[in-house]
Amino acid sequence: MAWMSWTLPTALFFLSIFLILVGMTAWQIASPSVERKGFLPLETTRGDRLFIGLLSSAYIHLAFVALTEVHIAVATVLSVIWMSFLMRWG
Repeated sequence: MAWMSWTLPTALFFLSIFLILVGMTAWQIASPSVERKGFLPLETTRGDRLFIGLLSSAYIHLAFVALTEVHIAVATVLSVIWMSFLMRWG
């Protein structure tokens, strides 16, 4: 039987996603979001923007792995910048 290898980066990644979801849930309970129009072509709530941001960050990482020889940390920094931009103005 094959088991997943839980390296420190893998564990930190999943812990980060879990903490983001817990934080967003608490934020939603404390202050319910309303739909708004940003630069995205549809009205979104902060949960929608988080989902879109997580998916697009995954694509940023996949593109870096597939198309460049640049260290993955660069993709991580770009993803964090993208998520911040999307959550604020998306």
